Amino acid sequence: MPTRPRTSLLEEESVTFAANLIRFESVNTGDPATIGDGETRAARYVQERLEELGIPTVFVEPAPGRGSVVARLHGSDPHAGALVLHAHLDVVPADAEGWTHPPFGGVIDDGMLYGRGAVDMKDFAGVLLAVAREFARRGRVPRRDLVFAFLADEESGGAHGAGWLVDNRPELFAGATQALGEVGGFSVPYGDRRAYLLATGEKGVATASVVTRGASGHASLPHRDDAVVRLVETVARISGYSAPSTRSRTTDALLQAFAEETGRPFTDRTLSSDLGSLGFVGRLIAASLHSTVAPTMLRAGEKGNVIPSEARAHLDIRTLPGEEKRLRNTLRTLAWPGATVEWHDGPPAIESPDDAPLTRVIAEAIAAEDPDAVVLPYLLPASTDNKHFAKLGIDGYGFVPLRVPTDFDVYAQFHAVDERVPVSSLHFSARVTAEILQRA
Repeated sequence: MPTRPRTSLLEEESVTFAANLIRFESVNTGDPATIGDGETRAARYVQERLEELGIPTVFVEPAPGRGSVVARLHGSDPHAGALVLHAHLDVVPADAEGWTHPPFGGVIDDGMLYGRGAVDMKDFAGVLLAVAREFARRGRVPRRDLVFAFLADEESGGAHGAGWLVDNRPELFAGATQALGEVGGFSVPYGDRRAYLLATGEKGVATASVVTRGASGHASLPHRDDAVVRLVETVARISGYSAPSTRSRTTDALLQAFAEETGRPFTDRTLSSDLGSLGFVGRLIAASLHSTVAPTMLRAGEKGNVIPSEARAHLDIRTLPGEEKRLRNTLRTLAWPGATVEWHDGPPAIESPDDAPLTRVIAEAIAAEDPDAVVLPYLLPASTDNKHFAKLGIDGYGFVPLRVPTDFDVYAQFHAVDERVPVSSLHFSARVTAEILQRA
């Protein structure tokens, strides 16, 4: 049998650090009363691993338990803009029921690393930590300054993480012109080869509350003047609404690339079936073609035999650039007459140049490991800490390089039961990330 290539210390440390970080229960519920000190303990672990090799760090803790760490490796060209590499250390909650392995066990089984944060995003935190140590250990000097940021609170908007640092410690990112973090870099099927998706933009974020009112009364005497019925009908109309498709320059180029590779036209007339032919890749692209509204929380009543006088729904909204006003008006039209629609603006959509030198460096680093592959820019339908760094004029990109099996949907692992990543993908990520940072 052929001898398996020996893994390097860089690759081994990437896996070890990712697994160890998973074991910190840095759960971000969004409720200060239920958030423990997991983020701080994870940040201190990162700080210790960096300082072991003489890398100076800055630790901040805006609120108890909400720790972040920032470190800078100086480059050879003081005039080159610094590059921010960021990964968040918090994770969403995980109920152990249904998991093959404990969600905070960091277990490796059959070539897979299991655990909450395996792809979102303690995998990249482990890779960045290993790469920073590799550079320090070998005395490797990048061309530009590299700012490593290991952050709290991304899962609840970043007020105690990237947002706080941008507002209160902007000097830590002095001279930075670009940032690299989630969500992208994973391979997807592309004909008989692979494409690696590079997020060059992100949808905007907003939320809305819909409140309906009616007459309260005893549940034994139901009536139509019922706030719950009105809310349910409103939510059903909103859920059935499909915003018009809009092809941004990035999305149009992505569809054209898939058209050339697959021989399908990807015209407006055939778009639905053409995207369906791409499987999970098509679903991801489809989400970037239009603004979306998803009801996520419903609340009404305090007692089972009482018809409440008020009912409320929370809506998660992701908008394409310039569509906020139109969508806000549409929600009011879809709501029950007399209902209150409370719109709350979040971070706006962002878009970075898809032809910057950094994107070429990323393509070259991928080609060195996967010669037949291509790197394709896309619009991320979600939101990341790149939106905070944009306030400092920093262009944000999403690229966590992961070469995965053809049928492995990385995006579906986010917030999922049995979240996992192939160990070989972490080895690949470490090699490619180190190459990107050396070339950048």
